[in-house]
Amino acid sequence: MPQITVDYSTSLADAFDRQGFAGALHAVVVETAAAKVEACKTRFRPAEDVVVGAEVTGHALVHVGLALLAGRADETKVLLTERVLELVRAYVKPVDGVALHASAEVRDLDASYQKFVD
Repeated sequence: MPQITVDYSTSLADAFDRQGFAGALHAVVVETAAAKVEACKTRFRPAEDVVVGAEVTGHALVHVGLALLAGRADETKVLLTERVLELVRAYVKPVDGVALHASAEVRDLDASYQKFVD
C-alpha cells in the first residue's frame, strides 16, 4: 500500500520524467495521506493507442490511479488528487500539437487486499 498505477500515452515517452514523477509522487502521498514511503509502489503502463472523441491524433493522456488502505477522509482523497495533477503538470513537458488529458483518482483498496515481501 499504496498501489499506484500510471497509464500514459507512448507519445509522451520523452516528455514525461517518470522516475522524477514517482519520487515526487511518493513524497506527496506520504505527506498528504500518511503513508510510509517504503510502502509506495508505482508502475507505469504505456498506452500506444489513444482516441479522444472522434480524433485519433493530437491527444495524449496521463491517468494516475492510487489505491490506499481504507480510512482516509474524502477531503484527504480530494487534496491528494489535486496534488497529483499538479505533479503531472510539473513532470510532463508540453508536446507541440498535442493536447494533454490528465486525470487522477484515489480509491480504497478492497478489504480482501493482502501482500507479502520476500
